[in-house]
Amino acid sequence: MQKDTFREQFRRALRRDMWLTLAPVTLIIAAAFAVTFYFVKPAPPKTLVLAVAPDEGGFRYFAKRYQEFLARHGVTLELRTTKGSLSNVELLADDQAQVDVAFVQSGALRGDKDTRIVSLGSLSYVPLWVFYRGEPIDDVIGLRGRRIAIGPAESGTRALALTLLKANGADTAPTELLPFERDEAINQLKEGRIDAVFLVAPAESPPIQKLAAVPGVRLLSFTRADAYTRRFPYLSKHVLPRGVFDFAADIPDHDVVLLSPTANLVARDTLHPALAYLLMRTASEIHSSSGLLDRAGEFPAPLETGFPLSSEARRYYQTGAPLLQRYLPFWAANLVDRLWVMLVPIIAVLVPLGRAVPALLLWRVRSRIFRWYARLKELEIQLEENPDRPMLEDMMKRLDETEREVNRIPIPLSYAENLYFFREHIDIVRRRIARRLTGAPELEGARTPLVS
Repeated sequence: MQKDTFREQFRRALRRDMWLTLAPVTLIIAAAFAVTFYFVKPAPPKTLVLAVAPDEGGFRYFAKRYQEFLARHGVTLELRTTKGSLSNVELLADDQAQVDVAFVQSGALRGDKDTRIVSLGSLSYVPLWVFYRGEPIDDVIGLRGRRIAIGPAESGTRALALTLLKANGADTAPTELLPFERDEAINQLKEGRIDAVFLVAPAESPPIQKLAAVPGVRLLSFTRADAYTRRFPYLSKHVLPRGVFDFAADIPDHDVVLLSPTANLVARDTLHPALAYLLMRTASEIHSSSGLLDRAGEFPAPLETGFPLSSEARRYYQTGAPLLQRYLPFWAANLVDRLWVMLVPIIAVLVPLGRAVPALLLWRVRSRIFRWYARLKELEIQLEENPDRPMLEDMMKRLDETEREVNRIPIPLSYAENLYFFREHIDIVRRRIARRLTGAPELEGARTPLVS
């Protein structure tokens, strides 16, 4: 029973030592990690909302491909159908609209409402096509006084058409500007009920190529294209080669100079950086191939869009995708990128404390033994005072009590050597007392104190 009681005392003491040693260490580590978590980046959302105008710039086709690519990386892309680029800009500028990104035609600005919008880059050229009936003209100034379809009120097509018409003084009466949708405008021109139509669409668009083949319909070639690009930096000059639409029918039958804005991916400035990089990787996957006007690898690109380039986009175009996203799945790269800061408490706190815990535990175990050295020191001092026999017998009793008490100290096996060292020191003092009791002379050096 006594043996079991001692074992239980030993276990309790050992548990107490462990708790007293580990508790403050655990609190320090927990505090370090809590502070570090404050600086950990939040996880990116699993859903993005993209504003897209279906009949503008071929955006609807691209939106579907973006959905497929992002889905492979665990991100759901929801599409918000709008009336045009101007509507998209309005939605991005509105905190209540819950739109994250949008396809926007370059030049679609809305003054102070654009301050929270950034560009992730240009995606492709989307030329302005001006089809008309009548005698050949070489610029939009020749459309003054005609019935012209320039697109719905919120479209980027209408914004660009008004910019060019106003620059040439052709936007006022007797010119009639009509807000027809794309399909309606094309039908009206084919039937001869309007004189001209402004369209913004990729050169590969089937409606554009079909309209170019309609008898009596001409495609405007901008002879002053260089001047327009100087005045409006978001426009670029392109030449549509003769016969590129149909070699057999020779459509178009001459080189056509076009003005082209760009299709752009823009976002709120609060977009999560990980999603910004993922969207630009998506753009590189989808828009890097060549087209009738685009060279292979030309897009995406940090061209003039009317919006400031985001910091993530600037780094992406300079150095490419982040290192982790190049070699890890999106979720894994994002997790590592968020948690790398956790290395700070691991290196600065956990490693030093991990080395300090064994030393602290050793100190606690030794402290139970070292405090008994005070009694040994007291006995040695009394020996120096030449005590009488009754005093020596009392000293021997106290020494035996000390040994019994020390033997009851719970000591882990790994630290038992400290207990045996102390017992050896007890034996040294015991032998000195025993010699005094028998009257035998002390050995040379036996008076040297054990504890200083």
